[in-house]
Parts: sequence; C-alpha cells; structure tokens
Amino acid sequence: MNRYTKGARGERELLNKFHELGYSVVRSAGSGVNSISPDIIAIKNGKGYSFECKAWDKGRIGIEIEKFEMLKEWERNTAMQTFIAWRMSGKGWFFMKLDELVKGDKDYSITMRRALEINRVLDSIVRQD
Repeated sequence: MNRYTKGARGERELLNKFHELGYSVVRSAGSGVNSISPDIIAIKNGKGYSFECKAWDKGRIGIEIEKFEMLKEWERNTAMQTFIAWRMSGKGWFFMKLDELVKGDKDYSITMRRALEINRVLDSIVRQD
C-alpha cells in the first residue's frame, strides 16, 4: 500500500471515529498536498479540534517546519486545540499537542517512545467534552 493510500485511509478512519461520537467532521481536500489547513476538523457543542494525521510505522514522525508553523497559526486563529494524530499499527491512535514536538534542523518531531509515554488516546481528548 502506498503512503498516500495508507494516510488517506487513516484519516477516514479517524473521521469516522469522531462522527460515531457525535461530532461534525470535515476532512480537508488535498490534505497532505497543501499546507494551509490540518487534515481533519471535528466540532461538537461549539468546541472544536483539528488534527494533522500520520499513519507511520517508523520510530519517529516529523512535520516540516513550514507545515508546523501553519498548524500553530491555525491553532492561534481558530482557538481550536490542534493535535498531531499518529496511528501506530497494532496500537491505535495517539495524540500529541504541537508543543510536545521537538524542533530539529529540518522538522519538528516526536519519537514513538515519547508518544507512548504521553499516552494521549482518543478517550482522553473527548472525555473533556
């Protein structure tokens, strides 16, 4: 399965999870190609979240600096908590706040080990609503 197909399938899976929980959800057209919006937006009862999705089986994920800065601007402009949503094969979805990523020379990244330590899963996000 190529990267685009795997990523798009992951985005649709997360979109459906939020829909099943009663959220209104939108998947951004061209996500992964443009860098002006996150992949998924989920809103319920006036509270919204946005997600940049990654379905990656490597030991770390990275977000290009330009994309990361766009996500920070999105978070400021919309007042929506913005997460990196990482789908790990066999483990499910984990959610990291933007400030939990570490800036490197070429990207902002987080290791799988750190994401598992944070252990923010879907229930811990929606439980607050």
